[in-house]
Amino acid sequence: MPWRESRSAEASPRALVHARVLRRTSTDAERRLWRHLRHRLPIQASHFRRQVALGLYVADFCCLSARLIVEVDGGQHTLDHRIVYDEARTIALERQGFRVLRVTNTDVMHRIDGVLETIRAALAIIPSPTHGPAEPGA
Repeated sequence: MPWRESRSAEASPRALVHARVLRRTSTDAERRLWRHLRHRLPIQASHFRRQVALGLYVADFCCLSARLIVEVDGGQHTLDHRIVYDEARTIALERQGFRVLRVTNTDVMHRIDGVLETIRAALAIIPSPTHGPAEPGA
């Protein structure tokens, strides 16, 4: 799917509103990564969008053509209830055919070159033509 195509038809109305709010209230780490994704990672098929509504969820950064989501996690993501929620959310997004890459606020703020290398490596992996995870035993 070309990056210009809208995914809004598949997004819930609540997720669309939440995405708009999140775009206006980005964290320092999200703003920093966004700047680097736009200016230091302009490789072919690496067009990222920020705060993208996908079904019931909002992805921090998403490259639709590579089916890659990058999530920037702060300290709240280490709490037990958030870990459970994040795992369920990741599974739901993977069922939609996305790969989810998680990076920490600390890594974005202090080790941005390593974060960008990790994203480049993930972009180099060609996604499966199917939109879901492989079946067990396949």
